[in-house]
Amino acid sequence: MSTPILFLAFGFGSGLAKKMPGTMGTIAAIPIYLVFIQTETWIYSILTILIIYVGFSICGQAAELLGEHDFGGIVWDEIAGFLITMCLVPFSWYAVLVGFFLFRFFDIVKPWPIKWIDQKIEGGVGIMLDDVLAGGMAGVALFYII
Repeated sequence: MSTPILFLAFGFGSGLAKKMPGTMGTIAAIPIYLVFIQTETWIYSILTILIIYVGFSICGQAAELLGEHDFGGIVWDEIAGFLITMCLVPFSWYAVLVGFFLFRFFDIVKPWPIKWIDQKIEGGVGIMLDDVLAGGMAGVALFYII
């Protein structure tokens, strides 16, 4: 948390949890989602794309500072993934709960091609891309459930 990059990469501190930092990072995404959902759909989309875009740099720089690719405490990618998960459905607490569990499922299980991306693509792009894809898969599943 010694630099602004690490503060953001660690999801405002949520990624520093000793157990389940990815889950804590996803929980940290919920207030961000609650703010974003108050806007028009196109603004939500632009903000989410911005989170993804800056995430490539934030996660890449954090990995370099830490000297470790995809350190568990880097959870900016979980924030982006959860925002993607929630983009296709209207707000409800039921959707938030189901979306949370679906995103965590896809992020942890990593079905193909998520696992391939996680293993083969390095740097900030690799850190972000598997969660972006997990968020997309979770979002499609959530859309059909809702």
